[in-house]
Amino acid sequence: MTARHAGDAEPGARLVVVGSLLFAVGIVGVLLVVVPFLLGRDDAPLWTTLLASLLPVGLGLSLLGLLRGARRRRS
Repeated sequence: MTARHAGDAEPGARLVVVGSLLFAVGIVGVLLVVVPFLLGRDDAPLWTTLLASLLPVGLGLSLLGLLRGARRRRS
């Protein structure tokens, strides 16, 4: 085992943080898409759909960061 400094981050930690933020923005986008349909509107603006597409991107980045950290700790 090597000693780590306080400023050193785990491998993949930045990916997890960025992915979590994108996931949260994607959840807001999903709400912005779903709520108008529940209120009786037939269409949603394109920007809300694009915002909602950040949810799976954020999930993927977070999982990739977790896998990188796990592989580094294992070896």
